[in-house]
Amino acid sequence: MLRPLLCALACSSLLLGCQPPAPEWRLSVQAGEVDRRQSIVSFDLPAAPLPKGLEIVDESDRATPVQIEDGQGWFILDALDAGTSRTYTLRPTSANDYGIQATLADGVVSFADGDQPVLSYQSRPTALPDPGFDSVYVRGGYIYPLYTPSGVLVVDDYPPNHIHHHGIWSAWTSTEFEGQKPDFWNVALKTGRVEPVSLDSVGAGPVFSRLQARHRYVDLTRGSPRPVIDEQWDLRVFAVDAGDAPYRLVELRLRHTTATDSALILPEYHYGGLGFRGHRQWDGAENAFFLTSEGMDRSNGHETRARWSHIGGYVDGQLAGVGLLAHPDNFRAPEPMRIHPTEPFFCWSPSQAGAWAITPEQPYEAAYRFVVSDGPPDAELLERLWRDWAEPVRVMVRSE
Repeated sequence: MLRPLLCALACSSLLLGCQPPAPEWRLSVQAGEVDRRQSIVSFDLPAAPLPKGLEIVDESDRATPVQIEDGQGWFILDALDAGTSRTYTLRPTSANDYGIQATLADGVVSFADGDQPVLSYQSRPTALPDPGFDSVYVRGGYIYPLYTPSGVLVVDDYPPNHIHHHGIWSAWTSTEFEGQKPDFWNVALKTGRVEPVSLDSVGAGPVFSRLQARHRYVDLTRGSPRPVIDEQWDLRVFAVDAGDAPYRLVELRLRHTTATDSALILPEYHYGGLGFRGHRQWDGAENAFFLTSEGMDRSNGHETRARWSHIGGYVDGQLAGVGLLAHPDNFRAPEPMRIHPTEPFFCWSPSQAGAWAITPEQPYEAAYRFVVSDGPPDAELLERLWRDWAEPVRVMVRSE
């Protein structure tokens, strides 16, 4: 009662200007029907002036950092059982710790957890590993390398039997554009390519580090190159702490818009979209192991649909792998997928389900998460993380 009384006295006696006390913001977090463990949470920030540094505090005065991005607050919910809720207080903080570091050097954006590398994004065309490779294979705008928490490399780049494969990348294969049929995937045909255009932002925070980049799909079937699709990448590496069973959590959001007034037609085809190329030691029918959310494997998973798929194998005797989660809002979800019969290659491919198009009126958007871990696939973990993403917690913000 003392502060309002002093304020009223001061205002009434005209001794000084007086403002009402700033409201205290409360967050009510409801788990819903899913057990939450290291859950990525976002919420709309209050429409009020806020400090640059924020944290939330629970009833036990335990603080959790909040990251502000694009008008939203983000935090990682440590644990909250299904059917329960928790209330937090939002307050300013001077803490400035980054969970994942992001650095840019020579066109490569590298993300690291302390002294442990996580992944790199190649923002410029990279050097061919073999001077005998045709220069047509030079590519930029993809993820390589990618590591497990123990440091196992799980992707490949420029593999000799599929030189146009690059860690994690995106391209369309069978297409039609203004009467031509450019192939942006099989670059050896020299009918199309995907070019890195710009690295728009690189940033770090306590919840995730992030980059935003642009690429362009170019038609090479005519006298001069013609732009077809403008692609935006929004890549985030989250600072999750999974304790005794660590994993890396990476999110990639894609947006494709037409670069002209013409549509890109995508006929039915068995691959094309977001590609993943596993470690070179996984090459061969017996060396890579697949598991999908529907219980399928390499023998029967190709051209099926799933919420998530896992690919893994041994690298120098150590078992490791990656779970690839597809968001339920993606086009044609649950998405069809390409599982190669002998090579460590996986692709989310909406074109398997029939012809479609990217038009000036209808862009294409997709979101994927990658769960990178040591050991065999943990189906229970992958399903929980998928549901956690598909059915996010509910956050209500109120002032007091």
